[in-house]
Amino acid sequence: MQSVVVNGITKAYGKGQLPAVDHISFAVDKGEVFGLIGPDGAGKTTLFRILTTLLLPDSGTASVDGFDVVADYRKIRNTVGYMPGRFSLYPDLSVEENLAFFATVFNTTVKENDHLIRDIYVQLEPFRRRRAGKLSGGMKQKLALCCALIHKPAVLFLDEPTTGVDPVSRKEFWAMLGRLKEQGITIIVSTPYMDEAVLCDRIALLQAGSILAMDTPAGISASYPHALYAVRGAGTPALLQALSRDARLQGSYAFGEAVHVAVKRDTAATDDENEAGIKAYLEKEGFKNITVNRISPEIEDCFIGLATGSAPASG
Repeated sequence: MQSVVVNGITKAYGKGQLPAVDHISFAVDKGEVFGLIGPDGAGKTTLFRILTTLLLPDSGTASVDGFDVVADYRKIRNTVGYMPGRFSLYPDLSVEENLAFFATVFNTTVKENDHLIRDIYVQLEPFRRRRAGKLSGGMKQKLALCCALIHKPAVLFLDEPTTGVDPVSRKEFWAMLGRLKEQGITIIVSTPYMDEAVLCDRIALLQAGSILAMDTPAGISASYPHALYAVRGAGTPALLQALSRDARLQGSYAFGEAVHVAVKRDTAATDDENEAGIKAYLEKEGFKNITVNRISPEIEDCFIGLATGSAPASG
């Protein structure tokens, strides 16, 4: 059964403006964790606002839990949970007051759906009388998630929930999502962090309002069409400039402390030959102590390849 179906959704903010989302289509199965992965401006928030009935699309159709986002907006608002990217709870109310307020809005009680939030709320309980505005970033995130869950939503929308949160809290948050999935809740989460993509069942890579690729994280990585190598040496900017002049390469870009280099696959060339060729070229350019190693592409490598056109999606 499909919890969310999107067909050709388009939205622009004003006449003559480029669309924020451009003919986007996808479907999410019930109980799935689906990730919308992309940088700021990719269209993630616009799409979330359309699916949670806060914004009307210019064209296309979409349904959530079987309800049309335009015709059945009241029903959708009662059946989904939405955690926006910006903290939007009442900062002057305490933790328990915010939670009680949202339960009342949805005509339920904290006690009735305590089982949904117990694992999360237990970490908030020592601060239950603290004003929400005085909580740390990680605790604000946990409170917002509790408030989005208190009415037992069928579909949970989380818009960049871990942005600006420390790594430990990010890890804890994704562990919580795994437990929510076990309870049958469909989760759609957006994030600019490519390393979080592997924590989803399926992902869609977004750029400039369009879907570049959609598959399981493993499927996205497996579709990368080139041989990829990590090059390390002193002076990354100079390395990048030199590698950009090597016509044999499909592309190169900085990646942490290394430079990732894509080489168009050639059945006649082995990894050893490619590694030796890149190293010899750079040594000829005057670089010393160069190391070149074959690596497996990560989601970020795939996104960069797709966004720059150097790695078109296969299939």
